[in-house]
Amino acid sequence: MDRRLASRAFLWGVLLEVSLVCAPIGLAQTSPANPAATQGQTSSSDEKGKKEQKSSGPPTTRLKILVTDPNEKPISNASVYIRFNSGGGLLHHDKLAELDLKTNQDGSVKVPPVPQGKIMIQVIATGWHTFGQWYDVQKDDETISIKLAPPPHWY
Repeated sequence: MDRRLASRAFLWGVLLEVSLVCAPIGLAQTSPANPAATQGQTSSSDEKGKKEQKSSGPPTTRLKILVTDPNEKPISNASVYIRFNSGGGLLHHDKLAELDLKTNQDGSVKVPPVPQGKIMIQVIATGWHTFGQWYDVQKDDETISIKLAPPPHWY
């Protein structure tokens, strides 16, 4: 019984000490790097800093996917599934995120920004063979053309 009480007291003491050491770091105040910002004036360096803060995450890409048949005719209303790894944070593992989209009358899909890297694209359309392939996307804007094959004949 005394050992449990002593170990709990030790753990609480360690937690208290860590919180007291880390508290000043979080509460520290910094002066603005640009004095013009305190007077209500904005400068181009502030705008650049804001853009850099927004893009501090992983680089993203905007995809456009074109789904056609072997004769280059667009296939409308095809289901397009996009899978990619999304960051889980400091203590969490990466997760496989998925987007479910449909092609329009032109056979195209505009995909919201996704992280650059390995991306799985799967296309399912009625009357066509299912398509699935991993792509390594490294550009900011990219167009991917997919030609669906006719289904195998069943006798």
